[in-house]
Amino acid sequence: MRQSALIFLALLPLAFGAETVQAQETPEDYLDRIAAINEAGPSIHAVIALAPAEAIAAARRGSGPLAGRAVLVKDNIETRDMPTTAGSLALKNNATGRDAPLVAKLRGAGAVILGKTNLSEWANFRGNHSSSGWSAAGGQTKNPYAIDRSPCGSSSGSGAAVAAGLAWAAIGTETDGSITCPASVNGVVGFKPSVGLVSRALVVPISAVQDTAGPMAASVHDAALLLTAMAGTDPADPATAEAGKHAGDFTAGLAEAKLAGVRVGVLRRQVGSVRGVATLFDRAVADMKRAGAQIVEIDFKPAPRLEQAEFTALLFEFREGINAYLAALPGSAPVRDLAGLIAFNKTHEAEEMRWFGQELFEKALAATDRAEYEKARSDAARLAGTEGIDALLAKNKVDVLVAPTTGPAWAIDLVIGDHFLDIGAGSLAAVAGYPHLSVPMGAVEGLPVGLSFMAGKWADAKVLRIGAGYEKARSAVLAKPALQPWRAR
Repeated sequence: MRQSALIFLALLPLAFGAETVQAQETPEDYLDRIAAINEAGPSIHAVIALAPAEAIAAARRGSGPLAGRAVLVKDNIETRDMPTTAGSLALKNNATGRDAPLVAKLRGAGAVILGKTNLSEWANFRGNHSSSGWSAAGGQTKNPYAIDRSPCGSSSGSGAAVAAGLAWAAIGTETDGSITCPASVNGVVGFKPSVGLVSRALVVPISAVQDTAGPMAASVHDAALLLTAMAGTDPADPATAEAGKHAGDFTAGLAEAKLAGVRVGVLRRQVGSVRGVATLFDRAVADMKRAGAQIVEIDFKPAPRLEQAEFTALLFEFREGINAYLAALPGSAPVRDLAGLIAFNKTHEAEEMRWFGQELFEKALAATDRAEYEKARSDAARLAGTEGIDALLAKNKVDVLVAPTTGPAWAIDLVIGDHFLDIGAGSLAAVAGYPHLSVPMGAVEGLPVGLSFMAGKWADAKVLRIGAGYEKARSAVLAKPALQPWRAR
């Protein structure tokens, strides 16, 4: 290990925050840091695989807007030089030799694809009582701010890796909360773009309607720079047919972004009851008001049927999507459909199902009623989109909706599973397929909490500009990763 990595470890609890990551660091610097704290030291298990040394060396000679910048990619996104496992032992040898189109775009922009990040196995869509950040292939990802606390899921490794300075930025994927939640609890910026802005081809699917990849980074600018390289139309993904009209330089105007005159809709009911979150949120709203934003209080209750309609739709879409993906894999994959996955897990129960089962797999296998599905998906889209975000924006004449993203990280509990909190409104943006940005707004007892910005379809550039405006106006001092268990400070 190089001396610079040792110095980094010594100073990390005192001087390092996600916002201080230096873009000019080399891939070698990040590799040293991965060696020091991913498997050794606090063993945060955020990185599940590293690219071959020759591939990293070759990529360093590239050019473009991301030249030399080290990027980690969630391990449900195909890369030509590493297996794509989705965290499952069933795909541990799934080396397809293909780059997902979004990865090819990153390479074309000069990015150095450093490795793959751990994730909640099957993107947290396998069983009840799962522990975010756990996969049979990669173990339990830990939150760098408190290594006995959850990194949230399913892009847990991507969020933890950026927070711990293991790469300049990372790519996550989201169906509902899987970029924004890990961004929030790991104290980084996470952006879930409008569905259809970034290709999903060669990404292990859950939902053809809600899935998207997105950037996770130390700042809104860095996330926007990464999104600029990823966005665009891809013939292999029909959802991206209109992406060309909305792609472009998402960093444009961020340096000058201001909140003056921006009408901000405050979702007060979505603050929840966790002590300290309301205080952070009030401070964030006050910061925006002081920066010139017009604050509009909104009293909103989500429709009771939304959650069940979404769940019914996801079960059907997962069965169809995963069957198609597995059937098309090159080589000799040991499973070719969902039924095969269920059988594999039963055969490897000790390794795969010690902590939780596969109830979602089994329900998805039985979800074959297309009429029921189409009704559920139609209801979900209406309640989250037309009667949800669209109606809130129009009725209150606001540019953006804000709420806490989620609460502080809960303790990792492999026996009982996750302890998700009733905070935030991100499911609206997830189900509707609309943009959702999480920006750090402070911490509760040293545990980060993010601020969510949401708006309508294709309003990605607007959301990023408003988020950048808040980032400048933010008065809270952000916490720093401790790389040790949480303790009362």
